[in-house]
Amino acid sequence: MNFGLSESQRILKDNARKFFANECPMAEVRRIMEAPHAYDEKLYKKLAEQGFTGIIFPEAYGGLGLGKVEMVALLEEMGRALLPGPYFSSAILAGSIINEAGDEHQKSKYLAPIAEGVRKATLALVEEQGSWHPNSVQMTAHGTRLAGAKLFVTDAAVADTIVVVVRHHHDDLALFAVDAKAPGVTITPMQSMDLTRPVYSVHFDEVEGELLAMGAHARSALHHGLNIAEVALAAELTGGMQRGIEITVEYAKTRKQFGKPIGGYQAVQHQCADMYFFTEGSRSSALYAAWALDNQAPDAEKAVAIAKMYASDSGREVGNRSIQVHGGMGFTWENDCHLFYRRAKASEVMLGDASYHRDRIATMIIDPVEVSSGTLEEAFALD
Repeated sequence: MNFGLSESQRILKDNARKFFANECPMAEVRRIMEAPHAYDEKLYKKLAEQGFTGIIFPEAYGGLGLGKVEMVALLEEMGRALLPGPYFSSAILAGSIINEAGDEHQKSKYLAPIAEGVRKATLALVEEQGSWHPNSVQMTAHGTRLAGAKLFVTDAAVADTIVVVVRHHHDDLALFAVDAKAPGVTITPMQSMDLTRPVYSVHFDEVEGELLAMGAHARSALHHGLNIAEVALAAELTGGMQRGIEITVEYAKTRKQFGKPIGGYQAVQHQCADMYFFTEGSRSSALYAAWALDNQAPDAEKAVAIAKMYASDSGREVGNRSIQVHGGMGFTWENDCHLFYRRAKASEVMLGDASYHRDRIATMIIDPVEVSSGTLEEAFALD
């Protein structure tokens, strides 16, 4: 692999940075996050005009057909800009699952308009247990009718389509596409730390859905889509960390204490150095995971879990240090630090926190015989 972006990938990243600087400065982010559902139709259309909503989808369905490394380059800039709205939910998470699960007709029906930016979608997976693991799903479907509730469904209020994960006849998993405005669908806001990415509970009362996949096909499509989304979220977290460093270093250069800038004090320098360390580690792990997915590397699965695990912890740590350097100023509404910290805390647990992915990594490296008759905790227990 190449240790760095290619020229075309750097151009994509640079153009994305210029685009977000012009179209989504922090003043605009603050305006949008106070709008209904933290959504702005004009901004989303501009994202679509740039081709961003179809960056990883096949050209046959209106996408750009680019790879996961290009996706990471773009998502890092989105994280740095704190982009509000349903882009991640639709053009990364739900879209990737539909691309794997749907047949040709369903891809034309759902994926093509997602890539075009005229349809928005999201994934409904998490239930009362709060787990992102597909095995935790209990909601059922009888035939093509769905009944039950999902929690922490991002951007559900602005979605046109909800991809719902259920048990089919209380057996294996199935994926259904549901019209978000269909009779029997009730969408209720949930309290969220990240004001730029609202979450909702969604109740389904015998709602008609369209089957996308079931059994092994459904599991494979969901697994594939979650892998892509986890890498994308790690990249987005990295972009937020990068912006956190920039804001913090600038503050440390200008804020004076005892007659000199606080950046001259070693304790503050250590905080900034730690922030840089965490950010570069997250960037490297996300880029490698993206490359591994693109090239079907044998360790791709581990690389994805490591990227999300590391970014989850690092995003929180960088946010902590940014707030500490700013002191009480960092918690004020006028300061941008707390907005990036809110995103980092919300993204830390989205798609599984670091502990979730450490367990996931453990199951990949422990002999399956050792854990076949017990839990992970038992497998690690000392004699």
